[in-house]
Amino acid sequence: MLKHICLLCFILTLSACTQTNPTNPQTRTVTDVWGREVEIPIYIETIVTLGPGATRIATYLNVTHMIVGAETQTANFNILMDFNPIVHEKFSTLPIVGRGGGSGENNAYAEELILTSPDVILAAFTPEAADELQAQVNIPVVAVRYISTGLANETFFAATRVFGEVVGQQDRAEEVLSYIEALRADLNSRTADISNTDKLRVYAGAITFAGRRGFAGTYSNFGPLAVINAYNVADTALEPGFYEVDFEQIIAWDPDVIFLDPGNMDLVNDEYEINPAFFRSLRAVQEGRVYTMPAFNFSATNVTYALMNAYFAGTVLFPGEFSDINIDQKSSEILTFFLGLDTLSIMTDNNLFFGTITIGE
Repeated sequence: MLKHICLLCFILTLSACTQTNPTNPQTRTVTDVWGREVEIPIYIETIVTLGPGATRIATYLNVTHMIVGAETQTANFNILMDFNPIVHEKFSTLPIVGRGGGSGENNAYAEELILTSPDVILAAFTPEAADELQAQVNIPVVAVRYISTGLANETFFAATRVFGEVVGQQDRAEEVLSYIEALRADLNSRTADISNTDKLRVYAGAITFAGRRGFAGTYSNFGPLAVINAYNVADTALEPGFYEVDFEQIIAWDPDVIFLDPGNMDLVNDEYEINPAFFRSLRAVQEGRVYTMPAFNFSATNVTYALMNAYFAGTVLFPGEFSDINIDQKSSEILTFFLGLDTLSIMTDNNLFFGTITIGE
């Protein structure tokens, strides 16, 4: 947590800092998200992306063709990472240079990286891990770690700008960030003037956080709900973030609408088998107002899925204000902008879909 706080504090004062090294005209110096000054070649042709979120940013910036080594996690198909359908076939043929995962620690394979010899490594690592890896391989390591909270927060913006500066895609980086800002503004403006007394009360459960969770796994200040100013009953928590709530409290809240991660429904259905009376007592279940909320945090935040969730939640909770939104069309637009490919059908085929859901089936 302290590292996250330090990262956020630094990013709020970060200014782009890239300059040519006067003692070596073939290199330039980049300041990464931790404030580390890293000397890299002026022209970057090959890269390796390591850690949670780095390959995602590479995909959003259209530079996956520069990647010459893959992590085990991203070389295999996994729809829970939005970028994976774009890269997994190519990555399955590349040298494996790391394990992958969201720890932020140095789990790269040093010998394989030395043999692969990219111009620069862009790693979503802690500063200590980035320093350690750079010392091991003698290849520049630029940290691009961001925090997985909200809908693309300041840390994501900073990491994207650093990444764009390294690979010469500053314009695309700003295009991506401007698009996010435009969608967030659109989502917020539709409901900003609605009072809580006129809103449906909503509970989001079975939220994946550091692993799969059952019905009680919820989130206060939950990004897709917060951006549309929804009345999230879980916002009564003292601090924003993930927590597991008592079933008795959910009964007391008795939300009008429930959203659940379809990927965790096996866990919810197991809970239903044990205690069907609890679920049947909830008004949202009785009225058939249980909807999907596909997981959007896996190896850091899938900005695409998070935005899509926000628009879908808007159509459910504020049908009048979102009457112009067709969720399939909006999702295809978002996916195509970020990934260069509409992967909605691949998501749907792999149980990431938008619609109603029945607990116990």
